[in-house]
Amino acid sequence: MKRIVILGATGSIGTSAVDVVRTHPHDFRVVALSAFSSREKVDSLALEFGARAYVGEDAAVRAVEESEADICLVATVGLSGLKPTLAAIEKGMDIALATKEVLVMAGELVMARATARGVRVLPVDSEHSAVFQCLQGATRGSVASITLTASGGPFLDGPKDLAAVTPSDALNHPRWKMGPKVSVDSATMMNKGFEVIEARWLFDIPYDRIGVVVHPESVVHSLVTFCDGATLAQLSPPDMRVAIQYALSWPARLPAERAGLDLAALAELTFRALDSARFPCVGLVKEALAKGGCATAVLAAADELAVGRFLRGEIGFTDIEKTVERALRQAPEGPCDSLEAVLSASEWVWKSL
Repeated sequence: MKRIVILGATGSIGTSAVDVVRTHPHDFRVVALSAFSSREKVDSLALEFGARAYVGEDAAVRAVEESEADICLVATVGLSGLKPTLAAIEKGMDIALATKEVLVMAGELVMARATARGVRVLPVDSEHSAVFQCLQGATRGSVASITLTASGGPFLDGPKDLAAVTPSDALNHPRWKMGPKVSVDSATMMNKGFEVIEARWLFDIPYDRIGVVVHPESVVHSLVTFCDGATLAQLSPPDMRVAIQYALSWPARLPAERAGLDLAALAELTFRALDSARFPCVGLVKEALAKGGCATAVLAAADELAVGRFLRGEIGFTDIEKTVERALRQAPEGPCDSLEAVLSASEWVWKSL
């Protein structure tokens, strides 16, 4: 039985993880849960599982430091996931990672510390879980490229002018039920750019060998092409519990009552190239990767700042990408080899923009 700490237990990923645990009570035991607020909800879950509940700004770090567990599910919002992830690694917990910004901000630092502690970082994003599954049994050096699929979000086919879209428009994702920040990142396609950065660190592959293709049905979650020309893909219904369960149970696969795919009913699966002019955020990510240093930390902080302003009605939708671009152009350069450097880059964004 694996002992689990769930950080961000009342969010969409945390709620799905709790559902997975309920389905497999003999395989998983929740020992601690955290939430930023939602005290009533997290207390109820703690009572259900006989776990400790933590609520507040430092709840995630305290949940890790005061618990003994085999794996820590990191499903907090934005930049808040970095400190508890590093704390869990230091305690020797494997990481089931759902918070994109952890590797976006500090991929080199996090993976180096995980390697030094013998800790495994297991992907929870459906796209990275798909790559991870396709790589099982693959030898190092056999991977030619990785292709991440993107649903295209709510604005794939319209409206023509994105400047006028509202927060409620951006939150109306056609396939996935997610929190506000992730939903807006999906609408700008910044989330796909973040996933390129994640894939670069999770799978130790150069970013110029990671591509993106739009796949509105969200059934093919990602593809891996090997050196011999073969391409493997992972397919499943758009249900985050598939990826969450695999991360928690790996290397085993556990049964689930969820229905599998009916390919005949699907009839067709479509793919199209990413429109980089309509969705420039992926290009900004490639620019940040090429720049190196703390550029991706600046990128993540600027995006979080801009998305918050958009959701509060302070800026328009297309101002999100403009804010991120301005941050990348103006940010001071320097190495990003410590937690202090990462936090300093983030603080620069919040003070300067």
